[in-house]
Amino acid sequence: MESINPFSGDLIKSYHEHTLEDINLILREVDTAFLSWRHTTVVERRMRMKNLQGLLLSQKEKLADIIVAEIGKVNREALAEIEKCASVCGYYAENGELFLKNEPISTEASESYISYQPIGTVLAVMPWNFPFWQVFRFLAPTLMAGNTGVLKHAANVSGCALAIEALVLEAGFPEHVFRTLLVRSSEVKGIIEHPLVKAVTLTGSAPAGKAVASAAGFALKKSVLELGGSDAYLILEDANIPEAARLCVTSRLLNAGQSCIGAKRFIIADPIYEAFKTEFVRLMSLATFGNPQDPKITIGPLARIDLRDELHQQVIKSCAMGAKLLLGGFIPEGTAPFYPPTVLSDVTSEMPAYHEELFGPVATLFRFTTIEEGLKIANDTIFGLGAGIFTGDSTKAKLLAEKGLDAGCVFINDFVKSDPRLPFGGIKQSGYGRELSAIGMREFLNIKTILVK
Repeated sequence: MESINPFSGDLIKSYHEHTLEDINLILREVDTAFLSWRHTTVVERRMRMKNLQGLLLSQKEKLADIIVAEIGKVNREALAEIEKCASVCGYYAENGELFLKNEPISTEASESYISYQPIGTVLAVMPWNFPFWQVFRFLAPTLMAGNTGVLKHAANVSGCALAIEALVLEAGFPEHVFRTLLVRSSEVKGIIEHPLVKAVTLTGSAPAGKAVASAAGFALKKSVLELGGSDAYLILEDANIPEAARLCVTSRLLNAGQSCIGAKRFIIADPIYEAFKTEFVRLMSLATFGNPQDPKITIGPLARIDLRDELHQQVIKSCAMGAKLLLGGFIPEGTAPFYPPTVLSDVTSEMPAYHEELFGPVATLFRFTTIEEGLKIANDTIFGLGAGIFTGDSTKAKLLAEKGLDAGCVFINDFVKSDPRLPFGGIKQSGYGRELSAIGMREFLNIKTILVK
């Protein structure tokens, strides 16, 4: 397994894969750790989680450098990612006791209540695009709940995976409470089926989600899936055009467009279509790509050349079928897998850019004349992760958010982002289950009913 710097093309490090014997040993060690970890008090767990929060903040520059080197994320975004990881540790340290507290239920019995208990080792199968955050939004609630965790990370971010394992140990968590497995995707099915693994969470593509869900279902184990997205943003006639365009561009270019909850489809009311399009294209054109360590650079390279080439094929095929190219749409000179900010209009349902997720800095613009037409375009997708609405009428927006848009989360006058305080997840082929908040913590707990006559 190799980690290669996408900007320079240099080999960062080669890693020896864990053998089947290694995997079995690690899972036994993690299970043994669980048997004692589950009985620690919330106060003990909180202390270690606060230590972990502090380590993330004190080492954020070093940790951000690992992210930049392994996936080409611009430095300021990598720093923000580490800071967000620290925030989720702090959130569960402060709120874990409340989320785990027994919940009384009124019945005819003398006493009845719900008790939230850990279930054991949870396997996390994580992607490369947010190599720390994706892990910590699973890790913090999992460890705080008294469970243990094993991580199968993307091969190209093995350095990030091992850095996280080292941080957990440095924070004072017992040995083997959290471990990294350096394995290929082909090993995941066997790990899910291992009797010492009690549940699995995956962030990744829809095909990966189907494979994990199938294996988990066959083994009768709980799974949570956060998959792809093709987030639609409705720009209504009364929207603040400059502010809406700014936020939409910010969301589309975050992490060089490599985000499942990045805004991808912009559905604009006809009376303001031309004005919004002009401002949106102008702001997209101001973005610069180059060395991700350069503070003046807006976006770094995509994580791999094959990902850049696949994105470009989606663009050129759509243009060949009649889409209008308003900006970008070319492969820059050089060996690094850069892709310029790109905007398409006149996209129709037979084109790749209509139904497929565009995992890079490519935006599609649509126009609508009635809100029913706008909702139809927004919901005409296999995905249902996030969505946005820009309008001056919050009452109307809340009704559209609740009753109109098919998505796991809808943000009004802002772009979609995950927040430790709010449940996060999707519907349709964007997955099922929720992460974060109390709901996310309880996904991998035994919600135990206790009654005293």
